[in-house]
Amino acid sequence: MAQAENESAFCPIIEGPADDTATHETETEHTEERDTIGELRRDLAGMNADLLTPPSLSPFLRFRGSVAFTEGFEQNLHILAKDQYPDRAMGIFTSGGDAQASINENEIHRIATYYRRSNDLQQHDYLTEIGKEGHFIAKNQFNGCSLAVFTSGGDAQGMNPAVRAIVRMGIYLGCTVYFIHEGYQGLVDGGHSIRQATWASVSGISEDGGTIIGSARCKDFRERPGRLRAAKNLIEHGINNIVCIGGDGSLTGANLFREEWSSLLKELVETNQVKQEDAETYSYLNIVGLVGSIDNDFCGTDMTIGADSALHRIMEAIDCIATTATSHQRCFILEVMGRHCGYLALVTALGSDADWVFMPEAPPEPGWEDQLCNKLKNTRETGQRLNIIVLAEGAIDCEHRPIKSDDVRELISKRLKYDTRITILGHVQRGGCPSAFDRLLGTRMGAEAVLALMEATPTSKPVVIALSGNQTVRVPLMRCVEKTLAVAQAMQAKRFKEAQELRGRSFKSNFETYIRLSKLRPKLSSNKQHTFNLAVLNVGSPAGGVNAAVRAIVRYGLCEKMNIHAVFDGFEGLINNQVKTLQWTSVNGWSSVGGSLLGSQRTTAAKIGLTKIAEKFREYNFHAVIIIGGYEAYTSVIQLYDARNKHPEFQVPLICIPATISNNVPGTEFSIGADTALNEIVKICDKIKQSAQGSKRRVFVIETMGGYCGYLATMAALASGADQAYIYEEPFTIKDLIEDVDHLCKKMEGHLKRGLLLRNEMASEHYSTDFITNLLREEGKGIFSARSNILGHMQQGGFPSPFDRAFATKLGCKAITYIASLIEKAATGDGKVICNTPESAVVLGLIKRQSEFTPVEALKTKTDTEHRLPLDQWWLKLRPLLRILAKHESVYISDFIESGVDEVDQTQ
Repeated sequence: MAQAENESAFCPIIEGPADDTATHETETEHTEERDTIGELRRDLAGMNADLLTPPSLSPFLRFRGSVAFTEGFEQNLHILAKDQYPDRAMGIFTSGGDAQASINENEIHRIATYYRRSNDLQQHDYLTEIGKEGHFIAKNQFNGCSLAVFTSGGDAQGMNPAVRAIVRMGIYLGCTVYFIHEGYQGLVDGGHSIRQATWASVSGISEDGGTIIGSARCKDFRERPGRLRAAKNLIEHGINNIVCIGGDGSLTGANLFREEWSSLLKELVETNQVKQEDAETYSYLNIVGLVGSIDNDFCGTDMTIGADSALHRIMEAIDCIATTATSHQRCFILEVMGRHCGYLALVTALGSDADWVFMPEAPPEPGWEDQLCNKLKNTRETGQRLNIIVLAEGAIDCEHRPIKSDDVRELISKRLKYDTRITILGHVQRGGCPSAFDRLLGTRMGAEAVLALMEATPTSKPVVIALSGNQTVRVPLMRCVEKTLAVAQAMQAKRFKEAQELRGRSFKSNFETYIRLSKLRPKLSSNKQHTFNLAVLNVGSPAGGVNAAVRAIVRYGLCEKMNIHAVFDGFEGLINNQVKTLQWTSVNGWSSVGGSLLGSQRTTAAKIGLTKIAEKFREYNFHAVIIIGGYEAYTSVIQLYDARNKHPEFQVPLICIPATISNNVPGTEFSIGADTALNEIVKICDKIKQSAQGSKRRVFVIETMGGYCGYLATMAALASGADQAYIYEEPFTIKDLIEDVDHLCKKMEGHLKRGLLLRNEMASEHYSTDFITNLLREEGKGIFSARSNILGHMQQGGFPSPFDRAFATKLGCKAITYIASLIEKAATGDGKVICNTPESAVVLGLIKRQSEFTPVEALKTKTDTEHRLPLDQWWLKLRPLLRILAKHESVYISDFIESGVDEVDQTQ
């Protein structure tokens, strides 16, 4: 996901309502709020380094096989021993949508007013605690504890992966885990609605949408007698730990239940429904929440479970609509969900080049009807054959009057006489398989929820497991609810700017980017006298989202009075004069196109010849250059930067925008295209698993791309529920392979008679995909068969994912703004630009929750140049979770027993 503005995720993740809350992040927040033109990180400015890192200094060699290596060089490790909480129980449930406890309007007003008065809109005082993700987790350290999980309210894709992670992490830790079927209704009904979960009961559910344990709204739980019955049912099963998966209403109901727990037990004892000793044993109730909502309307987390999958459904629909709309020159109005939140509508508009967006937080100004019609008319006059309008179901005008799809269609049809159609997606947005991001999000949050429950004390406040950048965190539940209610209160009072602020920096940034791109007009830009020439080219392999970045660069560049020169086929095309000036309409519809419309070559600048390139820079009078691409693009910027003294033509702003499915470019945690490739791999894995299921007793070995970087293999394995992922960063031996064979043999004794192993293409020189497959065939003879599948270039194709479209668009805009600021400082009186500082040769990437411009000079020492890898890769901390959920128990004990323990660094 993600992503300077909470893009988040281990994967790529599109941003949502941000949690700008942690007090220890105040300094970071101030930096982000100033990030209008992308300032250089002060801690990196002026650093010097050699390009080549001696192999002897490479941490990939120093730490190979050690804990620090396999954990992504984590400095702070937590020991979580299995069965260490033997006397505790826990439950799981999912919920979303409706409130299960009544809160009157006065209370809402009180909470909203208090929040607004006591907190500056740009700062928050949430007591965020960093999660234990990626640290040592000892087996059976909570032996004898119990917990339960349930889902309630509206369902969301990604709930099942969360349930799977909760069950398996709970069992791994020694807990007894229970399903509470049908949400709060099952909690009240008890009996068969509360059942013990097993390891096998959650096998193969990661790819299923919805929730396997059911979800229902419950009126009984809103009243005390219903909650009394629920408490009795939990005591009878020995449960006082609950994971609630749902929206703010369901989480509020869970918190009320916790607050009333003591009085409920007292009443049950007095009426002889519960024994006194049982009441003392389960004298308190611990609650941990996961937010499952496709609307992404919960404040406190960058993304909610289900939002990314809903965006996939919407984007798939809009791509299909675009083809038919173009054929008939039609205008389409696409209505998406979002009764009180416009996140889905906003990100859809940003990633689809929509002409207009209606959403609750930003109602149009009076007279919007004329503005809309004029804009549609202007786009048709420029040759555009279709118009797309995105409308959230809760769209309103500034007087709170609803804006309906039928009203907009009637307006356009009458005034412009356009053939206008409406498509209401409805519950299609809730259905289908979870995206790779939602699978990973649900898995990570579910595992963290169990750890948070087991570490809770009788005085612990309930928390929500949230996503902050690419880190799971624990945030006070009711503080998040208060902020969410404050958004509704601000909108009700017509304080719409405040509502946008409360949604978070990410929401505001997305909205401002969309407004900037949508308000620009070709005629306005063409009347300006462009002074500076910007070159944009693609170097490396194709990646989904590159065209969206080019579109943003062209349109933002035109606004900044730049001539945009597109260089086709990389540096080879530059030498061959394949250079063309792009205008506003040249990039219509580019956001949804996969691959690279500019053409891409993997040849670096040095291989072409720096002298030849300098001559072309001088010939075309380039004042700035943006190179979009993978490791080759990064290397080319370094080569141009190092040659500045010899070739003054290179003393201009040089920016590398990382775009590669391998996600191996230093200076960023996510690269454009990696999320698209990950989704393609996961879809293929789902199909292969179906094949293995039909064949029975079959194991598949799947080879992924990525060079030496194991990002795709690891994340795809975690998202698809694979048994193992072999990567270069984590060395493996023949002993490890034999242990995996033994694991698969035991697995075939169960009901799920299939296996899935992923291997990165450069994981090992000798243990190739064929070798592993043949080993499985020989050692598993008579127990299972084995097949291999090399995915190849399918991973580079397909439509860009919603995340990659939005991420690329924002990076493109930020790159232009940064270049404009450099040119303003470095331009000479005769129209030349001279930049010869480290700040003028940078990688623009996403680090934590910020867009960072990192000098390539500073990145030289952070790169394993031999293997084309960053030395620090955040996703390595997810490797232990992959092994736990696949039941690779021995790996943990042997790998981590020697490492030692550090406390959480609250300053990071």
